[in-house]
Amino acid sequence: MVVWAQWLNGALYFSTGATSRKAQNLAANPHCTMCTANAAEAVIVEGTVETERDIRRIREFIPLYEKKYAWKLGEMADNLLALKDPLFYLRPQVAFGFWEKKFAPSATRWLFAGDDRRQSTPGGKRRK
Repeated sequence: MVVWAQWLNGALYFSTGATSRKAQNLAANPHCTMCTANAAEAVIVEGTVETERDIRRIREFIPLYEKKYAWKLGEMADNLLALKDPLFYLRPQVAFGFWEKKFAPSATRWLFAGDDRRQSTPGGKRRK
């Protein structure tokens, strides 16, 4: 399922209706993979999804999301703030990125472990 998302404080935030199939699936299995819409410049993020319950963080998310997509959330924002609809965040465990035109030199994998983020480059070399 396609979703709009917003990167915020080291996590990828997105929302959906409380009774949606997406919300039900994430409740049953919080493991998730998300990717960009442009496969030629792909970023793929895998991790575990949690529900944001911090109203301050939700208030921080709303204007960023509205600005990014030039779309007012309206009633949806009210439902997020009232915790009626979930605001999910994906905490990345691994991410992959590549530029199709230069796949070999651009393919990159990032490993996330708490605040210890390591980047793996082509050829298996690691950078801190």
